[in-house]
Amino acid sequence: MGCFLAAGTGQFSWPVAALSVLTTIILQVLSNFANDYGDAVNGKDTELREGPRRAVHSGHITAEKMLRAIIIFSVLALISGISLLTIALKNAPANTFWVFLGIGVACIIAAITYTAGKRPYGYVGLGDLSVLIFFGWVGVLGSNFLHTHVWDWGLLLPASSCGLFAVGVLNINNIRDIESDRATGKNSIPVRIGREMAIVYHWCILLVGMLCVTVYTAQHFSSYTSLIFFLSFPLFVKNGLAISRLTKASELDPYLKQMALSTLLFVILFGIGIVL
Repeated sequence: MGCFLAAGTGQFSWPVAALSVLTTIILQVLSNFANDYGDAVNGKDTELREGPRRAVHSGHITAEKMLRAIIIFSVLALISGISLLTIALKNAPANTFWVFLGIGVACIIAAITYTAGKRPYGYVGLGDLSVLIFFGWVGVLGSNFLHTHVWDWGLLLPASSCGLFAVGVLNINNIRDIESDRATGKNSIPVRIGREMAIVYHWCILLVGMLCVTVYTAQHFSSYTSLIFFLSFPLFVKNGLAISRLTKASELDPYLKQMALSTLLFVILFGIGIVL
């Protein structure tokens, strides 16, 4: 999204885009590894969990080897991130580099401490806020700045859409695991507010996400091609209806993937609309 928005202003850089995507993928893998490790060593992965089996809990990999993988991917994220900043900010003031390096380190820490460490913030219901911040605001505004060297706070609207749709993926996961999370003391938002309100919360996430990008597009309307992202909206409605209706974990699992792919399609369509 950040790269597409930069392209829309004619300030796109392929090296910056490639390294942004690479760094993001490494951070996502790091987050998944840390989540697998943290839930296992903290006793949150039990036989009560209904989703796909995790690597450490199922014995496919030891906790020690997973920790080693976390360290390796933390280093890779730093290498990729510093390379990105070196290229993107070579003509920017020196303090800008250090600010972004601090943001990058915060991303790594957030990815690890979601479920790992002594006080994982994911166990007290703060995961949704973290996803909104890092998958939405930091990801979109940060990557856009690396292309343009300009802070455009109006981009908080499409950035919020990305972040909210990512929160939607997490919320489906937490609704699926609500019983096992409650039993093991993992106080996600669905555990705190109950399944019925978690479904209402899910609809709020989807609707506000769609509203944010619609308002942004209305403010910057240039041609009808910029509206093609609306083609992705029925997929979000389909997701909300499924989460409202289905109760079994095996039935909810496919909609984690569906929500993620719908978000990807939304961003691609939005980007095509901007570039055209």
